[in-house]
Parts: sequence; structure tokens; C-alpha cells
Amino acid sequence: MGKAKPARKSSSKGKPYDPSAARVKPANNIFKLNKDIGQHILKNPGIAQAIVEKASLKQRSGNLTVRILEKAKRVIAVEMDPRMAAELTKRVQGQPSERRLEIILGDVIKTELPYFDVCISNTPYQISSPLVFKLLATNPSPRTCILMFQREFAMRLVAQPGDSLYCRLSANAQMWARITHIMKVGKNNFNPPPAVESSVVRLEPKTPRPQISYDEWDGLLRVVFVRRNRTIQASFNSKAVLEMIERNYKTWCAQTNTPIQEVEEGRKEDEDMAVAEPGNPAQADEPWEGIMDVDTDGEGDVDEGLTVEAVAPTDSTRRRPRGLVGRIIDGKVRKVLHDTQLASRRAAKCDETDFLKLLWAFNKEGIHFG
Repeated sequence: MGKAKPARKSSSKGKPYDPSAARVKPANNIFKLNKDIGQHILKNPGIAQAIVEKASLKQRSGNLTVRILEKAKRVIAVEMDPRMAAELTKRVQGQPSERRLEIILGDVIKTELPYFDVCISNTPYQISSPLVFKLLATNPSPRTCILMFQREFAMRLVAQPGDSLYCRLSANAQMWARITHIMKVGKNNFNPPPAVESSVVRLEPKTPRPQISYDEWDGLLRVVFVRRNRTIQASFNSKAVLEMIERNYKTWCAQTNTPIQEVEEGRKEDEDMAVAEPGNPAQADEPWEGIMDVDTDGEGDVDEGLTVEAVAPTDSTRRRPRGLVGRIIDGKVRKVLHDTQLASRRAAKCDETDFLKLLWAFNKEGIHFG
């Protein structure tokens, strides 16, 4: 009678790729994560702890939320995935911290958030820019925000004039907040690993808030950063830009009861100055470079609302018929660029002071961008 074969002892206990080990993984892996909504769980507890400490104390995955609950008096977690919200609820059920946790189910960009003074987020990368500007527009402003982003996006936030990554996003965000880079986070710290590296930044909204219109500020930056390495003069030569300015100017005249004819009479002398002087590159049109008027250097630089034809400019594309308002706008734009001495400067090398000076000069002439 044959002997029964001895039971094979498993030597794979504790191995990370043992199939049996997969069945006892943490609860947050019982369902398939959805990469389409940016579900990359931060699995390194050391990184989660460091983020909480940087916040000096909102957010997404359960690992980070539990760490925050250890120090915060109250936590509001905004979660889009009902499954993730349920797992987070289970992790704190029956614990003292359960009463200090409020879960809001929904899209954080579309949700009206209650008051909070600190925001911590392992941000889904596809909502990085909308989240930044939602936080900056929040009133009252949070004291500080500790946010994890895709590495390149984070470096754009902190880029300075002249840097290769400096763009409309940089100038816009830095107007409303002080932004510092805190640390780098490798993609292997996530499950599943994303395709790119990450970084954590600290965003502190300025208090008091700068007393300028966000729409005006953003509108000006959209014009000058359509292609950031063009001169500012060239940006304002665009047919789409001039038409936008003309529409806004007509609206301003109507709101302030300013007859356009009177403005034209008061600007007769400025017409002489508006003529390009020989040898003055700041006044003359730049030669056609044979490429589209878009910025291919990176995210945040291309204005989707200002489409410029990808053809060599002709009399019909570079210049509109010079009607009454058209002549006024042409003269005002040239006067502002001449007076501010920014015509030959490039947006990629201009700082906050330069853009503020330009915006103030345009507003003084009745030209608005909001």
C-alpha cells in the first residue's frame, strides 16, 4: 500500500508576491482602483506622516486621513468614490476619532466646501489646476494647504521669471499665494504606481488678499502667455486679442456712459505717437515666424479662448478694418506699451510687478480683460 505524500510545506509565507498573501491585503485593496479618477493610494506611512507634520496640524485616501485624524480636532474628507468612502468609514468605526470625521461624497471641484483652515490632499492629477484655484478663491482663505501634485506641475507652481517652466500658472498662483516646494515623492510610494513622479508643495494664501480683480488679472495673463516667448507687443498684435479688447471697451463705455466720439476727439494727438517709428523695434510689428501662435512649452500657457490662425498673416488677418473703435483701441494699446516700456519684453521674463504695471496702465485707458 503506497504511502500518502507528505503535505508540502509552503516556503512562500511572507513573500510579497505570494498569492495567498494577496487575500489578506489591507481592506482598501478589496476593489479595483479607478485610475480614471486618479486613485493612486499613498502606501508609504512615512510620507503620510511627513505630510501631516508639514501641515502643522480634506484630503483623499484612507491612509492619509487616518494620520490626519491623529492630530486634527476635526477632519472633513471629500471623496468621489462611494467604495473608498465606505472603506474609510470602516477604518474609524467604533474608534474615538469616528466622531471627528465627516465624509462628503462628491466631486471636490463642484462641491461647496464648509469652512476649514488647513487642506491636505493627495490630489488626482487631472484636477490639479482647478483645485489650486478653487482653494485660492475660497473665502475666508485657508491658513495653509499641503498638496501633492505631479512633479512637473508642482515645479511650474514655484517657477520664477526666466525659468524654463515659468508660465501663466506660475504668475497666476503666485499672485494670490506664497508657494514653496517641500519634498519629492517617488512613484513607487503609491499603489498602483502612477506613470510620473510627484512632489509636495505648501500653498499659503496671501492675507490680506491682493485688491485686484481675479478676472482682470487672469485675462491679461491669458493674452501675454498665449505664447510666452513672444514679445508683449506681438501678443497684442493678434486679431483675436484686439477684437476681444474692442468688445470689452464698448462694454466699458456703455457702463460708464462715455461717448466713444468724445474719446476719439480727445485722442487725436495720440494718433501721431501711435505711428511706428523707423528703427524702433518696440513699435514695429514683428516678422512672421511661420508657426502657430501657441505655447508648446507646457501646461497652462495656451489660452483656449484666443485662437489664432496658423497661416501667414495678411492684411485681412493681422489688421482689422480700422473703424472708429478700432482706431481708438490701436492707439490706446500702443500708448500703454510705450509708456510702460514693456513692448519688447517677453512674458517668460516678466515678474508680478511688470504685469501689475501693465494691467494698471490698461485699466487707466478704459481697457479691461475681465
